[in-house]
Amino acid sequence: MSPDGMTPDHSSARAKINLFLHVTGRRENGYHELDSLAVFADTADRLVLEAPASPGEKGRLVIDGPFGAGLDAGPDNLVLRAAAALREAAAVPSTTPDWHMRLTKNLPVASGIGGGSADAAAALRLLSQAWSCESADLATVAAGLGADVPVCLAQKTQRMQGIGETLVAAPVLPRCAMLLVNPGIAVPTPAVFKAWKESGAGFRPPASLPVCWENVHAMCAALAATSNDLQPPAITLYPVIGDVLAALADTESCLFSRMSGSGATCFGLYEDMPEAMRAVASLRHHGWWAEAGWIHTPLN
Repeated sequence: MSPDGMTPDHSSARAKINLFLHVTGRRENGYHELDSLAVFADTADRLVLEAPASPGEKGRLVIDGPFGAGLDAGPDNLVLRAAAALREAAAVPSTTPDWHMRLTKNLPVASGIGGGSADAAAALRLLSQAWSCESADLATVAAGLGADVPVCLAQKTQRMQGIGETLVAAPVLPRCAMLLVNPGIAVPTPAVFKAWKESGAGFRPPASLPVCWENVHAMCAALAATSNDLQPPAITLYPVIGDVLAALADTESCLFSRMSGSGATCFGLYEDMPEAMRAVASLRHHGWWAEAGWIHTPLN
């Protein structure tokens, strides 16, 4: 198995966490430009290639897992859209069969951690191998599926700019434990951006980041000088997010806490895993989803 948890027939689709998110501008087409530092968690969905489809048969998607109920497994699902986009972009021969796939949803949906985008990226990784089209421009295919899909392809720490499609080198991160918490609500991203605009908040310049942080305390001090510009409007719309952040900050040894993306998932950073694990029980006591793990790097 690769360091990313991938074999020829299955792949982890890791949660993407925005350690900060600055809204830096707005394009003529209405899309907002961002500056964000994206990291990946141990916690992940899982996508499996179960069997090739019969000749002339369309590939099917089955969804299970704790957050799979009620999700659309039809052609509009990002996993199947990724398969169709890759087949077209790579000119996969019509004689090459589709694949039946199984997606296990371990991540909350509409939660600010890129679950659907990570699933689509996992499909691109697996199918590019299964169809022997690794030379296809996966980044371009990914960008056509959504702003978060390109960063999810490599599942490594990267800085996102533009609308998310521009990926640049990120600081080298210290080893750091991370706790994810979601209060069980789905947050529509357009509503949060609408509330941000109506708040009168201005654009924020890109963050100034070093080449590396020597330890987690230095990293958290630097993150404190940044922002998630979508956090205040998200809390206005869904006050429970503020409750989650307060509860995270109150856990023993939490060095930093913030909302990820457009919410509602929030994260806390800890120097070591035992501290993060002790916090899990107290946060689950509220009835919230909570999972701890390392910020993912190839060495974890």
